[in-house]
Amino acid sequence: MNASAVTYDTRPDRRPLLQRIAHASEPYLYSAPALILIVAVMLVPLVLGISYAFRDIQILNPFSGGYVGLDHFRELSHDQSFYRALKNTLWWTGGSVFLQFIFGLILALLLDKPFYGRGLAQALVFLPWAVPTFLAGLNWAWLFNPVIGPLPHWLYALDILSEPNNILSDPQLAMWGPIVANVWWGIPFFAITLLAALQAIPRDLYEAAAIDGAGPVQRFMSITLPFLAPTIAITVLLRTVWISNFADLIVVMTNGGPADRTQIVASYIFTQAFKRLDFGYASAIALVLLVLLLAYSMLIVLLRQTLLNRG
Repeated sequence: MNASAVTYDTRPDRRPLLQRIAHASEPYLYSAPALILIVAVMLVPLVLGISYAFRDIQILNPFSGGYVGLDHFRELSHDQSFYRALKNTLWWTGGSVFLQFIFGLILALLLDKPFYGRGLAQALVFLPWAVPTFLAGLNWAWLFNPVIGPLPHWLYALDILSEPNNILSDPQLAMWGPIVANVWWGIPFFAITLLAALQAIPRDLYEAAAIDGAGPVQRFMSITLPFLAPTIAITVLLRTVWISNFADLIVVMTNGGPADRTQIVASYIFTQAFKRLDFGYASAIALVLLVLLLAYSMLIVLLRQTLLNRG
């Protein structure tokens, strides 16, 4: 076997100093525009928002802006409206993510089967994802209005409602309105991602399992779910974080009412910042939400890594 010798040039670099510095910094100069954009768009607002949480920032108060330390967090610890919004956030996020995942998985399984007109069906299924959230919330608010919308009358005909009233004005049912709108709007995300993962599963595995006598349920449990598990973990993580910060539908459809029954933490931040114009207190609430979501994300990532290591 012929061995090839590798030689290294040990001669000193005799180029001018400025030329050597320019050559060494060339990769960083190429990536500088992207880094500057990331810092300007993401890091600077994040640092400013965190600093506002420890300052008294009130737009209508010209004497505000001073450092208040942990005063906002002490006030937040006694704020019953915040705890109610946090409880509503758990209900809003859990119900939305669960229903979006279930219907998205069902749609992905249906669209994974070849049939005539599947391309058109996929386009129609993914259409809600292209609708602006403001417009989606406005349309669903109209649908739940018994004067111009059919949904209250349909629910009354099915004996779900005692009379055709607007559920958005009912404190016991109001949260279901934004959840239904959010599920309709967010199903395509799960359908798209899960369909891509389904189409990546080797078909010969299903054929081998069918030859061995495995039924549809057994093939789903032993082949489909294990292959989908990493995608499910990532999509559920992303949607949970997004929906927890997603106040558009709440603001458009109910504005947090009635009696704060649909007020979530994200909409409560919006209320404090743009209605009370107290950016300091709103930033403190946002910082608490950030910490909670970071803890949740770390928990999901660690759980996923544990399951992958066991596998």
